[in-house]
Amino acid sequence: MIRTTRHSLAAVGLTAGLLLPQPAMALLEGCEVSATGVDFGIYDPLSASDNEATGNVTVTCTVTLVGLTVTYEIRLDTGGSGTYFPREMTSGTHTLEYQLYIDSARTTVWGDGSSGTDTWNVTTLLQVGTTVDDYTIYGSIPASQMVAAGTYGDTITVTLEY
Repeated sequence: MIRTTRHSLAAVGLTAGLLLPQPAMALLEGCEVSATGVDFGIYDPLSASDNEATGNVTVTCTVTLVGLTVTYEIRLDTGGSGTYFPREMTSGTHTLEYQLYIDSARTTVWGDGSSGTDTWNVTTLLQVGTTVDDYTIYGSIPASQMVAAGTYGDTITVTLEY
């Protein structure tokens, strides 16, 4: 399960030059983040292959008046394990190691930029209206973990800072 947090900005003023007596304004009404969880399905501890799945983070920004360039960063926290290496899902007192990545090759851990992790840092030109950008979460459970049967889960907080 992934839950979301959001932060917002107020208006950003842009000077239009000498043609207008008042500066033109670009108003960033706000950006929101939402996410769909990574559903790994059934994990087979006897399989020699990693169990891989994907989820999604969506950033939605709304601008009125003129287009605006905005820079934002998307971070994922450690979840319940308190560490990125490894992240752990739990079922009661039992744990199952997993990881979340930025890239489809599953080499760059998606975190907060600390401890060898990386974040999505994006600069984009927002058009008047609503702009929606999607970012895939690539998940992996390493093979051959001998764990008890059960339903395992973790809660990851997605933070959007702009």
